[in-house]
Amino acid sequence: MNPLRAVLLAVSFICASLISLPLCLARPFHRDNNRLCSRLYAAFGLPCLGLKVRLEGKEHLPVTEPRVIIANHQSNLDLFVMGRIVPSNAVVVGKQSLSLVPLFGQLFWLGGNVLIRRSNRRQAMAAMKASQHALLKRRRSVWIFPEGTRSRGNGLLPFKKGAFHTAIAAAVPITMICVSDYGRSLASRGQQPPQAHVRVLPPVATAHLKPSDAMALMAQCQAAMAAELADLNGQPAINEPGSDSHTRAA
Repeated sequence: MNPLRAVLLAVSFICASLISLPLCLARPFHRDNNRLCSRLYAAFGLPCLGLKVRLEGKEHLPVTEPRVIIANHQSNLDLFVMGRIVPSNAVVVGKQSLSLVPLFGQLFWLGGNVLIRRSNRRQAMAAMKASQHALLKRRRSVWIFPEGTRSRGNGLLPFKKGAFHTAIAAAVPITMICVSDYGRSLASRGQQPPQAHVRVLPPVATAHLKPSDAMALMAQCQAAMAAELADLNGQPAINEPGSDSHTRAA
């Protein structure tokens, strides 16, 4: 990213945060805080990046019923790209260090989101229970990045199993969101404007599953997302023995 775009992006981040903060302070933990803040970050940040977001499968995003939402995680710029699609009544599971980011950390807390320190097993388990509470008691969808870290252009990383245990324990469907490698598109900046292609897949039912099925469910979802990402990025899909790239509709 050239220096001018980086400066503009930083200014846009601050502006979106300053507008969002009083709105969230006026109604802390409101079910729509995360959607509102996300849209503001996208509205300010995407023009600075010169990035277009193309959304496919919007009808599969949760509207009324709670779900576990999983998405691939590429970079900090996901804040602006995913900001276009974060649904209402959803909370995000994020790393503990996000709370230390000025302005954003306060907004993350006011959104009722779940903070996790993966290096601490006890805190990680507590975060998983908080996610289940959000699904069952607060009737919120929970957004989780199952890779647990940013891939930084290295493709889809191995998944962690927390999202799948959470979905099975709450007996809610899983919605998968796949985002193309927009970093490559931003770096090339050819004749076509840079674009992030976002594809929302049909939900995967979990009500019939047991805790012992979590690993198989994780493998199924990772295979499905890997195939979709290969398609979005114009790469040949990798078919692993025994993997199934088709999802089961909820």
